[in-house]
Amino acid sequence: MRETVRDPLRLRDPIRLRGLARRIEAATPPGRDRAVDGLRAVAILGVVLGHWLVTALVADSGTLRAASPLLYQPGFTPVSWVFQTLAVFFLVGGQMGAKSHDCARARGITYRRWLRARLVRLFRPMAAVLTVWAVAAGALLGAGVSLLTVHTLLKLVLSPLWFLLVYAVLTAATPLVARLHPLWPLAVVLHVDLIRFGFDGPAWLGWVNLAAGWLVPYCLGAAWGRGRLRGRTAGWVLLTGGAAVTAGLVLFGGYPASMVGVPGAPVSNLNPPTLAAVTFGLAQCGAALLLRGPLRRVLARPAAWAVVALVNLAAMTVFLWHQTAMMAVSVTTLRLAGPRTGLHTVPDGPGWVLARLCWLPVFAGALLICWAAFHAYEAGRPRKGGGGVVRGGGPAAGGGSRVVREGRPGKRAWQQARQQARQPRHVERRSV
Repeated sequence: MRETVRDPLRLRDPIRLRGLARRIEAATPPGRDRAVDGLRAVAILGVVLGHWLVTALVADSGTLRAASPLLYQPGFTPVSWVFQTLAVFFLVGGQMGAKSHDCARARGITYRRWLRARLVRLFRPMAAVLTVWAVAAGALLGAGVSLLTVHTLLKLVLSPLWFLLVYAVLTAATPLVARLHPLWPLAVVLHVDLIRFGFDGPAWLGWVNLAAGWLVPYCLGAAWGRGRLRGRTAGWVLLTGGAAVTAGLVLFGGYPASMVGVPGAPVSNLNPPTLAAVTFGLAQCGAALLLRGPLRRVLARPAAWAVVALVNLAAMTVFLWHQTAMMAVSVTTLRLAGPRTGLHTVPDGPGWVLARLCWLPVFAGALLICWAAFHAYEAGRPRKGGGGVVRGGGPAAGGGSRVVREGRPGKRAWQQARQQARQPRHVERRSV
């Protein structure tokens, strides 16, 4: 005899996840290049993990100050080579910007309307961060927290925002720079560094590289979006050439080996970007182009694609709140349990590194809470009817049934998939 029973509780969540992954797979346009989304997810997660690994809040005489393990343990410098992935993000941004603008022009959408839609997605979640931290800073000062501690926390929160400002400027300039050859901004970076370091020029001149340096991978991405860089030759040239030039600049040119800023170092490769940071970014772009094929094969699996779609849906929320999540864990633990290794101690030994690795899941849990609270500010209000534009494609069909809208997973598609996945399922069980 057979009897039909409701799923056991222990089977419910796996079935829901598999159902959600299948529905996301079914809702994804067939021609979508999933490698682009995979590269963007890698870039965002690289920045997050990099900040969590190379930023320490040291408790010192009632205050918190920032410190870097790279200052005390130079042997861990290769960590910065792995997790400084901003060039990949600008590469993908250029590719998406060029394709999105071309698609908007083909559909008769004005530049002003196209730009407003893209900038709103950048600055809406930023407004939430600024509002929360303005209130938090006032509350901390009112509670008697030292000005040095508040300055340290605000600096960690606000310093990554330069990235969004530069990205917004390059996005606005997409119609002008999309056809610009990357060698032109690279030449600007070369001459700026030559004047700064070779002829003892003014330090402020380096800030020209803030736009010119990131314009190099952005232009590469625009060329990719316009159908160039299809073969693997460009990837190998960028990877080997960029790596060789970067090694030469570090070994013989006096550039620091770390690709992130190190407190107390006389020169930072990132603040502002140097020629070494730009050539290193070229090597990263080459590696990204070579990974397109493997990524497409991996993301053909529904489960892997569902994870990448989720990360892309919350990309700005994750980027903007990951430092807050780390600081929330650090401050709360300090108040409740006192200083702990890997959180509040000087990062001067392997023990700190091992302890910090153990704290990473806790940071991720705090970030998940931030995502639950603030991801709605990134998603915004869904359009009536749920329709949208698939990046590089035509109008989304099915009243919002497609997963991706304007380069992002559609909010309504996720909601529908979740509702369907929560519906009671039945299994057959044989009675013995």
